[in-house]
Amino acid sequence: MDWFTAPDYWLSRLVLQRALAAVYLVAFLTAALQFRALLGERGMLPIPRLTARVPFRRAPSLFHLHYSDRFFAVCAWAGCAVAAALLAGVDSLLPLWGGVLLWLVPWALYLSVVNVGQTWYSFGWESLLLETGFLAAFLGNGDVAPPVVVLFLLRWVLFRVEFGAGLIKLRGDACWRKLTCLYYHHETQPMPGPLSWFFHHLPKPLHRVEVAANHVTQLVVPVLLFAPQPIASAAAALMIVTQLWLVLSGNFSWLNWITIVLALSALRLPGSAPPVPPAPWWYTALVLAVAALLLFLSYHPVRNMISRRQVMNRSFDPLHLVNTYGAFGSVSRVRYEVVVEGTLDDAPREDAGWREYEFKGKPGDPRHWPRQFAPYHLRLDWLMWFAALSPAYAGDWFGRFVERLLENDRDTLRLLRRSPFPPDTPPRYVRARLFRYRFTTWRELRETGACWERTYVREYLPPTRLAGAGSRR
Repeated sequence: MDWFTAPDYWLSRLVLQRALAAVYLVAFLTAALQFRALLGERGMLPIPRLTARVPFRRAPSLFHLHYSDRFFAVCAWAGCAVAAALLAGVDSLLPLWGGVLLWLVPWALYLSVVNVGQTWYSFGWESLLLETGFLAAFLGNGDVAPPVVVLFLLRWVLFRVEFGAGLIKLRGDACWRKLTCLYYHHETQPMPGPLSWFFHHLPKPLHRVEVAANHVTQLVVPVLLFAPQPIASAAAALMIVTQLWLVLSGNFSWLNWITIVLALSALRLPGSAPPVPPAPWWYTALVLAVAALLLFLSYHPVRNMISRRQVMNRSFDPLHLVNTYGAFGSVSRVRYEVVVEGTLDDAPREDAGWREYEFKGKPGDPRHWPRQFAPYHLRLDWLMWFAALSPAYAGDWFGRFVERLLENDRDTLRLLRRSPFPPDTPPRYVRARLFRYRFTTWRELRETGACWERTYVREYLPPTRLAGAGSRR
């Protein structure tokens, strides 16, 4: 069936699938290395507490059937193994039906994680990975040419990612319409990267050009994804360049990389396809049925996207098959950071020997230059950024985080860059203070060697001890 497949996209599919497998590998690795402190049986937001109150139908997950830290670890590392196998091209060694099933394995495993991940997994790129991963399962393998309908559905996802983000900006913060948001964004974004300081100090006219170019890329270029070639390839290439620019400017987990993966569906790479037989009838029927389902489920995301009350990053079905996306509808003008400190002193006076905990990604020591972590996702560091915006974002997890620090909990300390206390000597008290951070100027950087300048604002959490030790909770 020539109408059903697109042999010209053979190489594009190959690159897309391998790149997606790499993103899956990072996502499962992130889960495997961080879950105990965040979601484990003694974690800050334990999975068993969630599954006890949320039914399976609302959040389908393997962990409704059984949960233990060991079982979660097995699932996470199994996801890593399957992703590595897909990265190596094992799906091409299987029959077509086997390749489809193999691609559905990481999707099902990661869906199980996201649906019990609570606030740690509330980011838009989680749903985006699931939606893209589900579609990729029906791209086929070496036994068949890429189906046209799946390629267009992938472009449909990319369109909603970019166009939705563009609309939320125009409807949101006035600085997007005034072209001034990048006066602040590089300094106040959740997790700056090693080049963010330099991006922040670019001339303001260039910042205005960046914002204008962003509007074009997100509101005009996505429409061209559905144009004939080579226009669609040019649009995809422009989106890829834009995403690489964002990769350089900050740490946004795998958001930029999964967007690049989606753009490959419209980028026709040169290369001849090997001769393959027509798609079997069952595969054609399956792909068309999946396409019909996804188009039906697109109603609510599209309605949200065109609504004046558009919301960002929401799933409308428990399987995360079709979602709505968007980012930075508002931009902070001032950066605040929660600095967490502990002391061994018996009395938590102001002149006590307070020592600061250092995080891996979020700003702390003004002399510590930001590092590049993306596409790896430092979940605690990201939530600390939200906690600094308002204590309401800290919810229940922040208090439990402090408790784990008071216990010198090994799994929690592994989430940090450095604890100021030896493993066998936990602090007597822990406190948190709110500081205002700003990037230093060129002159200040030369004179002090510090990339940040910080100013004390107020107490965030008073000195706290473990219950039963005469503490103030």
